[in-house]
This record gives sequence, C-alpha cells and structure tokens, in this order.
Amino acid sequence: PVRKKSRTFYSIEQVEELEKMFQEDHYPDNEKRREIAAVVGVTPQRVMVWFQNRRAKWRKSEKLSMKGNKKHRRSSA
Repeated sequence: PVRKKSRTFYSIEQVEELEKMFQEDHYPDNEKRREIAAVVGVTPQRVMVWFQNRRAKWRKSEKLSMKGNKKHRRSSA
C-alpha cells in the first residue's frame, strides 16, 4: 500500500518567507522553487505543494470578496 506523506509544519519565519515570495510571484518556476526551498529549509516538492494550497486559498478569498462587493453594491443602491 502507498503511504501518505506526513504533514509538514512550518515555523512562523518559514511562513513569513513563503508569504513574501508569494506576494512577488504566485507561480514560481522550478529554479525559483529550488531557491525558496533552500532559503526556507524544506524540499522543492513541499514548496510546490505550499504554493498550490496558497493559490487555492487566494482564489477562494478573491471569490468571496467579489461576492461581498456585489452584495454591498446592491444594498447601497
């Protein structure tokens, strides 16, 4: 049977660094992921997964803010 990887826990410093990189680029290429991994101290695979999850969270928040803007416009009109 295939074993699932254990969950990676990030320190506050690691998350801050990852967030900073996310603000610069939402889609880092292979080379950039390797650089980030070296700085943060995790594997490039973990960086890739972190960015996938962060983009999903970002899209969800964007979608919710768009809904909020529509509701606000209707109620203020």
